[in-house]
Amino acid sequence: YHGADIIDTAQRIIKKDGDKYLDMSEDERMGIFKELALKEKLAALKEDLEAFNCRFDVWYSERTLHPDKVQDACKFLQENGNIYEKDGALWLKSTAYGDDKDRVVIRDSGEPTYLAADIAYHRDKFARGFGKVINIWGADHHGYICRVKAAVKALGYNPDDLDVLLLQMVRLLRGGELVKLSKRTGQTVTLAELIEEVGTDAARYFFIMRSMDSQLDFDLDLAKSRSNENPVYYIQYAHARICSIFRQAAENNLQVGEVPELSLLTDDTEIALINKLQKYEEEIERAAAEYAPQRIARYAYELAGCFHSFYNQCRILGVEDKLAEARLALVTVTAQAIRHALGILGVSAPERM
Repeated sequence: YHGADIIDTAQRIIKKDGDKYLDMSEDERMGIFKELALKEKLAALKEDLEAFNCRFDVWYSERTLHPDKVQDACKFLQENGNIYEKDGALWLKSTAYGDDKDRVVIRDSGEPTYLAADIAYHRDKFARGFGKVINIWGADHHGYICRVKAAVKALGYNPDDLDVLLLQMVRLLRGGELVKLSKRTGQTVTLAELIEEVGTDAARYFFIMRSMDSQLDFDLDLAKSRSNENPVYYIQYAHARICSIFRQAAENNLQVGEVPELSLLTDDTEIALINKLQKYEEEIERAAAEYAPQRIARYAYELAGCFHSFYNQCRILGVEDKLAEARLALVTVTAQAIRHALGILGVSAPERM
């Protein structure tokens, strides 16, 4: 890996400690450097995710699985007859649980495979009391699902309690051109750099507006634009516009009555907006059941569109008081729904733009 951040870390170590490590053996020096780098990189990840409004209750280190939890899991599977020895290695009987072949968990060298660690991790996670375990993997790990579910069943848990969501890769576009990235050469765009360029709100919305299993082309120029073509701006502007209506209504001593006469709302754009609002609860239920937050992103965009059409068609101030109160009631509920939807997505709802 040739990332510039590795050089930055090395330079910070030199600046702090000088030539302190030159006389050490390479193994001793590398052990220290790994710990220093781990601490620094993990702190940076947490800082970036905090800026992204993404917080984890638990950070789980794979190192805590080795060697004890891996050994305990393998011993458990040996004792229940789901691991056997062959050619000096230990094999999981994954074919007994739907896999196309048995899998090595401990190599003949004594080294555990990735699968051994995954078995220990899932055993630990179920043992911590989770009734539903959700993994998010890259789409290139599709073939790994069957063997992990087989391991879960061999451990005595219901494999249906493990859901694996596959995430497609993201392509970044700038000026209509693909931004070329490569982990091997260190050509990357970090989350911190993305947030700095387009902002947290746009970054969150653009990542979440497509289903996980579809290719996402993240258009950096669109995400930064202040136009109706930018879906984040379009939704937030609807909320800010409603807040402006409230301020103007207050200046005119106009407010929603206790029982607004909603029967006065008969324009096609009013009916369309009401019908859209009525569907919000169902959208939330379906989004939760299907692990599909993109439904909320799409709903917020469509609701904003209904509001903009209503706003362009129907005056709120300067009409008969009863009608104005009814329309104020309608936009009040619309603002609440937009705020709630954006809140689910972790996107702000500004009152002024």
